[in-house]
Amino acid sequence: MALSRGLRCCQRVFSWIPVLIITSVVLWSYYAYVFELCLFTLTNTLEKVAYLLVFHVCFVMFSWTYWKSIFTPPASPCKKFQLSYSDKQRYEMEERPDAQKQILVEIAKKLPIFTRAQSGAIRFCDRCQVLKPDRCHHCSVCETCVLKMDHHCPWVNNCVGFSNYKFFLLFLSYSMLYCVFIAATVFQYFLKFWVGDLPNGPAKFHVLFLMFVALMFFVSLMFLFGYHCWLVAKNRSTLEAFSAPVFVAGPDRNGFNVGRCNGHGFLTSFYLLLCNEHVSQGNGHYFPLKNRSSESRNPLLANEDMWEESDDGSEDGGLGESL
Repeated sequence: MALSRGLRCCQRVFSWIPVLIITSVVLWSYYAYVFELCLFTLTNTLEKVAYLLVFHVCFVMFSWTYWKSIFTPPASPCKKFQLSYSDKQRYEMEERPDAQKQILVEIAKKLPIFTRAQSGAIRFCDRCQVLKPDRCHHCSVCETCVLKMDHHCPWVNNCVGFSNYKFFLLFLSYSMLYCVFIAATVFQYFLKFWVGDLPNGPAKFHVLFLMFVALMFFVSLMFLFGYHCWLVAKNRSTLEAFSAPVFVAGPDRNGFNVGRCNGHGFLTSFYLLLCNEHVSQGNGHYFPLKNRSSESRNPLLANEDMWEESDDGSEDGGLGESL
């Protein structure tokens, strides 16, 4: 027991290393740009002020979205998806797998659950003891079930999911803007140092490497941001892109893509990204489906008041209001 706790503690400490690497690179880029380039190399006061002003706007937005991506906790299923004491006792006392599956099916009839496991059974997490809502997955690193889990990102040491996917996308976009601005403004001085028009000194080393690092990160971020824009346009998560969600009728990679006509094209997603707390439609526990007939067959969703009246806690109330 003590050994496993020690290993988990070491794992948590080492998991911050990628974040420390990114933070160190960003802090160095701040010093190289502000001090070595703007204060020690530039001679035009107006150019110096303009560069510093725009740079700090990009730096603040980048730092804020990175902070939010790291420290926004992953959203977990609410109490409605946890087994009640009687259901848990009945489930644990039952030894037959088929009977256990039937118990979960009966409980799931009261919940907006449409996806299934590969075997066709109700998705149930033995570790968290919850019925998994649609698009919810268990993260072995965070040790919890995450609503609309996209992936676990080591560079933010956090699960990217329903609660922070917006901040993750904004982090990628502001990171690209940060790199593009640095590369565009450093380029002329990079050439001057390269051909020897400016004297050798500490600034030369910082400016040359600043150019290379900015371009390297920009190319990497461009592909990653483009991939996530494609996922947003298709209303998919990274996990769903690799493994199609399974419904009663079978796997369907486009099961949650309700289409432009129903208000979830790329422009709508971009509007949600700028103006809303979350990128996609839905409340984390329930998402609109491409096949509307599945929703109409669920008596819970056919009568929204039924869900709202059954809510008895503030944590569950948000789910009822969103439905």
